[in-house]
Amino acid sequence: MNIKIALLPGDGIGPEIMESAVGLIKSIADRYNLSISFSEQLVGGASIDEYGEPLTEQVLEECYDANAVLLGAVGGEKWENLEHQKKPEAGLLKLRKSLGLFANIRPAKIYPAFIDASSLKADVLSGTDFVVLRELTGGIYFGEPRGYDETHGWNTMSYTKDEVDRIVHMAFEMAKQRNGKLTSVDKANVLEVSQFWRSRVNEIKEKFPEITLQHMYVDNASMQIVRDPTQFDVIVTGNMFGDIVSDIAGMITGSLGMLPSASLGDQYALYEPVHGSAPDIAGKDMANPIAMLSSVAMMFNHSFQMTQAAEIIEKAIERSLEQGFRTQDIFSEGKELVSCTKMSEIILNNVEEIMNEEAIGVFTL
Repeated sequence: MNIKIALLPGDGIGPEIMESAVGLIKSIADRYNLSISFSEQLVGGASIDEYGEPLTEQVLEECYDANAVLLGAVGGEKWENLEHQKKPEAGLLKLRKSLGLFANIRPAKIYPAFIDASSLKADVLSGTDFVVLRELTGGIYFGEPRGYDETHGWNTMSYTKDEVDRIVHMAFEMAKQRNGKLTSVDKANVLEVSQFWRSRVNEIKEKFPEITLQHMYVDNASMQIVRDPTQFDVIVTGNMFGDIVSDIAGMITGSLGMLPSASLGDQYALYEPVHGSAPDIAGKDMANPIAMLSSVAMMFNHSFQMTQAAEIIEKAIERSLEQGFRTQDIFSEGKELVSCTKMSEIILNNVEEIMNEEAIGVFTL
């Protein structure tokens, strides 16, 4: 198998965790006899500094030509005062839109070795394993008109039938592969766009009689995630609500530094950690690489259909946590504090050990 991966390290800690990701990818590639090439490009603030814009057409072309895109993080205080369309985050929105990445997948799963790291009680969290499926290219983040003046600001929340249907179909299919339960999150008691969303969900439900469907207002869903997260299997929601709900889901796991994500479209796929660029620790070898390495696992699973490789990476992360190693953001008394580089090495060593234990030999896919 010949694979091309576009690497977009971005800003802050992005380049550090990208280095960890590349090491992991090469290790997997060696064992599975994959031919992998990398194309590293600038995006976000790094691109603004070099080219005056957060995402160039050349970088887009490299992404179009790749089998998958791996992103570090974008943004930072350095570029905070730029106009909306010129900020690093605008480059990320353009990238998602240009690649047609309409579905963002954020798993919320508790590593048993990490269950005491959350602010929630262990007995509340135990067994938590759900997925937030967020619509990514519609809704209020892209709606027009938008703007503000001296007296008021305005944004437009809008969804078309096709935009809702494709993400909801994916959600039902995902629920079918998991535990058969789908929760659609909206604000249909006050928003017409949510009433439309709910009507489309109900119509599509008729094609999936085996799936249990419930509707939940976004405020209640946010509360329920921290009250009883084990009740959820697959959550599907719009762009803004998904942004909020997935971050809440992230914090119940103990740290946003632990969470991966996949953004999928009909042709392209992008993988990135949920956390930001953390410029305050950039260059200090303090970043947590786990979210990025878990994003690599999602890449092998979704883009390359290499479920076994993805499972090995997740097992290696869990084993590393069981062994007591922690980066600064997840450190607690009694654990061993390690750097980003050291944590990456530990996880990579555990990947190699697990592959040896499971007698995974070199073969051609």
